[in-house]
Amino acid sequence: MPTGVALREVRAQLFGAADRVLRRDGPSGLTSRAVTAEAGCAKGVLHRHFADFDAFLAEFVLDRVERMDEQAATLRESAGTGTVADNLTDALIAVFGSVAVAIVALVTFRDELRARLRETWPAGVPVLTEAVVMIKDYLDAERGLNRVSGDPEGLAPTLIGSAHLLFADRTGTPPDRAAVHAMVTTVLGGQA
Repeated sequence: MPTGVALREVRAQLFGAADRVLRRDGPSGLTSRAVTAEAGCAKGVLHRHFADFDAFLAEFVLDRVERMDEQAATLRESAGTGTVADNLTDALIAVFGSVAVAIVALVTFRDELRARLRETWPAGVPVLTEAVVMIKDYLDAERGLNRVSGDPEGLAPTLIGSAHLLFADRTGTPPDRAAVHAMVTTVLGGQA
């Protein structure tokens, strides 16, 4: 690898490279060398910007959680439009069609990463807990419009857990929209 290569937005480049490596090779393939090779930079670049690889991974995970904010706002704004089941189906496909499933495996795979995340994220796996909040907020809005009668506190984690099970095999074919929609309508008890 050449050294001295000027990188613009180093963090974004390294996070993008980590995204691609994680999707392609899974948690066991995500190494500092793999990330820097994917980003086309020297290994030292990562270590100049992060204390160590687990610090990089913790910031990578939290960056991916922050990216869910826009999706959460879009979902909340959809309350009262379309059908609840369609809105939830689209949101779940977007969450689990991203790198979220691989991040869950990564957090499970690396003890030090979990320890680092606990410093700022007290419980759960960040992408999943943030997705539960996103779904709960949307369901609260729909409940306020009398379009959902179930309890958002129970429905949101059930929807996220069920969707995660549908998408969990990151090497297989992801479920189609019809399968996700069927799961959503089942969890909602046909009310959407």
